[in-house]
Amino acid sequence: MTDSNPAPSLYSAREPIFPRRVSGKFRNLKWILLSLMLGVYYITPWIRWDRGPELPDQAVLLDLANRRFYFFWIEIWPHEFYFVAGLLIMAGLGLFLFTSALGRVWCGYACPQTVWTDLFILVERWVEGDRNARLRLHRQKKLDFRKVRLRLTKWVVWFLIGLATGGAWVFYFADAPTLLHDLVTGQAHPVAYTTMLVLTFTTFFFGGFAREQICIYACPWPRIQAAMMDEDTLVVGYREWRGEPRGKHRKAEGAEQLGDCIDCNACVNVCPMGIDIRDGQQLACITCALCIDACDDVMAKVGKPRGLIDYMALSDEVNERSGQAPRSVWKHILRPRTILYTTLWSLVGVGLIFALFIRPDIDLTVAPVRNPTFVTLSDGSIRNTYDMRLRNKHGEPRPFRLSVVGDPSMQIHLEGVDGDTVDVPADTAYLQRVYVVAPKESAPAHAEATDLRFWVEDTVSGERASKDSTFNGREN
Repeated sequence: MTDSNPAPSLYSAREPIFPRRVSGKFRNLKWILLSLMLGVYYITPWIRWDRGPELPDQAVLLDLANRRFYFFWIEIWPHEFYFVAGLLIMAGLGLFLFTSALGRVWCGYACPQTVWTDLFILVERWVEGDRNARLRLHRQKKLDFRKVRLRLTKWVVWFLIGLATGGAWVFYFADAPTLLHDLVTGQAHPVAYTTMLVLTFTTFFFGGFAREQICIYACPWPRIQAAMMDEDTLVVGYREWRGEPRGKHRKAEGAEQLGDCIDCNACVNVCPMGIDIRDGQQLACITCALCIDACDDVMAKVGKPRGLIDYMALSDEVNERSGQAPRSVWKHILRPRTILYTTLWSLVGVGLIFALFIRPDIDLTVAPVRNPTFVTLSDGSIRNTYDMRLRNKHGEPRPFRLSVVGDPSMQIHLEGVDGDTVDVPADTAYLQRVYVVAPKESAPAHAEATDLRFWVEDTVSGERASKDSTFNGREN
């Protein structure tokens, strides 16, 4: 028998959100940050920085081919990846700090998804009009010339923004002017075109169509943030004890009993997530504070004090309900949790700066060749072989003198080099094979293992570096 009442679907189709334009201090702050962050992202690859004739002159460059990271005057080598790890730790601690103090302020003001979505909504508003005009166009069933023209214009601009986004990203990995020429002339590596295509599509789709879906369903941070927040965290909230019961405030019997909220839905209409903040804190809220600007504007028009929707802490609710003033913002921000995060963040930062200033300009690593562990020469002496990697972090070639300290009888020879000095190119990790020989009757020749230390000296600056190793002899 066929069931005439099938089970309801658990899937709800997305309802497009068309936020209304709003002005105010938080919206202006978002515009400033958006302009600053997009400007930094798009312009940075084109900033030049003179490092010398043999080094790249791009200020910020991730040179994967040569395994280098250049950031203005700072150069990070592969073995110094701990600097990158330290920066990632600082970023994580910074996110914890801001979330514990101000909720999802990162999501509302600085997250790339939010920044590019704001930009795409701005383009949509320029092309199709404000909220009501966009709603009418969305609900229009007839596909006439005007609707096609507006949609195509909007999508073309979105595509160009996505293309600029992908293009700017690949410029961080190669010399920007050279790569731009290669891209235009079709001479760039296929990886560059593929990366640009992927980023163009993802930017176009995430910022233009997915929007709040990414924040609600794809991003894990809304589900993690609760662990970073407590009752003293400042978040966007609605003072329902002041706003309820809602009403239009018409001159009628009982109107004087109404709260300050006139139920105009201005806070809902400007929300990029499409939520009603009057329903309380929700997973979808990104703390962008646009609802504060909208509500403050309405309160000014009806002659009510601002702050019906505002940044507030749960711990102040009891005091405010009884008519007392909320605590100072700084008392909410400066508390043990935020102080702990700030302290940890500062310690990591100071440690990275200290490590940056004490790192040497020359370095070496030594890898003994174990196959075979030693060679017996025709005169009975014992020879060990080592692969030595010499790092010259200077912007010009430097002569490095090599020596070995251990048993006085041991001698050092450099493959392909007359003497004990090798010229190391600028900003290079140079591989040099080194032989250490112990005479037939010496102690190292008959010992299973003898400690020794390799030294390298920059003959120009006099700077030295060393590395310990062992010499393998013939066990009697």
